[in-house]
Amino acid sequence: MSPKTPKLIIQKPTKSVIDWLLDSDPSIRWQVMRDLTRESDDAVAAERARVATEGWGATILANQAEDGTWAGEKRIPEYPTMRTLLLLCDMGLDPASEQARRAVSRVRANVKWLMNISQEELPKDEDISWWHKPFFAGEVEPCINGRVLKVGAYFGQDMQPLVERLLSEQMADGGWNCEQENGSTRGSFHSTICVLEGLLEYEKATGGSPAVTAARRRGEEYFLERRMFRLLSTGEMPALDNKTEQPPDWMLFSYPTSWHYDVLRGLDYLRSAGVSPDERVAEAIEWVAKKQIQSGRWLRENIHDDPIALDMEGANGTDSYWNTLRALRVLAWYSSQT
Repeated sequence: MSPKTPKLIIQKPTKSVIDWLLDSDPSIRWQVMRDLTRESDDAVAAERARVATEGWGATILANQAEDGTWAGEKRIPEYPTMRTLLLLCDMGLDPASEQARRAVSRVRANVKWLMNISQEELPKDEDISWWHKPFFAGEVEPCINGRVLKVGAYFGQDMQPLVERLLSEQMADGGWNCEQENGSTRGSFHSTICVLEGLLEYEKATGGSPAVTAARRRGEEYFLERRMFRLLSTGEMPALDNKTEQPPDWMLFSYPTSWHYDVLRGLDYLRSAGVSPDERVAEAIEWVAKKQIQSGRWLRENIHDDPIALDMEGANGTDSYWNTLRALRVLAWYSSQT
């Protein structure tokens, strides 16, 4: 990467914004302490431990059913269960805690793909090899399997078979795409970010392997070559998909993100992966900085219709703890290395 990176003037967060973040939930608070105020490891660990017993994390854990699922979609509860486990990862629930072990053991013992769908209801012309397979075995789409890999690796499950499948599905341009089985030859921003997050979590949990690191680096280049949101061929923003000519909502910051890509999610991944920023992220960083409102916060935008176990924040257009936390640490990452 080029060392010549444009220097943007990025203001440090004000005390009022930090105080607002700290006056929220333990899942936000410990990350502010680690990433923004740089408090001691012991203080951060003590705050992180509260995720299991207080606030959003405790509420989510209490709402798990005995069969390991979380509510959201009665017919296919494995999908809201996956999204809820991702929330617990992002909140920083200690995977070694009693609460985490109990929740994950329920999922491992009971949750299967298409668990409430009978064989007679399955499509006759589609791959149904994943019907009633265990949750942590994954299914067939990389945007799903990348997220299953993330939660499985985070919570200490053996995810090697799923890693091998994902490595075999990486495309020539470095990305992944759920439409590959239907003939697509190019990666998708949405699928690729899901897989990269999973591979990174696997590396953090296990140390990874040269093959995993190489695949992840190729996937990172997929985004960097496209400046985090542009078409490689023309430099324009692509259409959302082949069914619409509208540009994607990648410039709107959402949380939870589900399978959807946006610029803030992509940048926060690069930060977490320890990538050194160069001029290819400068335009995306500038966009993040411009979206800061007068109070020093960021708004909640583009809420996705993917049910989760808990609505943590307000409607579209209201102040967002999650977006503010992630935007501030992305800007701090960029400022500290350019």
